[in-house]
Amino acid sequence: MALTAALMAVLILLLRWTYGSGKSLVERRPRTGAPEEYGLLVPVAAPADSEQAGRLAARLDAAGLRHTLVPTAEGPRLMVWPADEAAARAALRRG
Repeated sequence: MALTAALMAVLILLLRWTYGSGKSLVERRPRTGAPEEYGLLVPVAAPADSEQAGRLAARLDAAGLRHTLVPTAEGPRLMVWPADEAAARAALRRG
């Protein structure tokens, strides 16, 4: 009987914590930030539209460079790691 009551109390506390009005466990909606707000990633290109972004991303893919397209407050940006910045800029100039 005591074990059942203890399990019930734990379950009630977990459900209250999960569905309570306090801090949410659900991730917040991502906020679009400035290009400088993306941690270690460095912007290497500012494509005008999704078509140009695809072409530029294909150049980086062909060069074997990891990259990501980020929707920033100043428009889309292709971002790379700092160690890959020089190679990415060279790959984008060649194409």
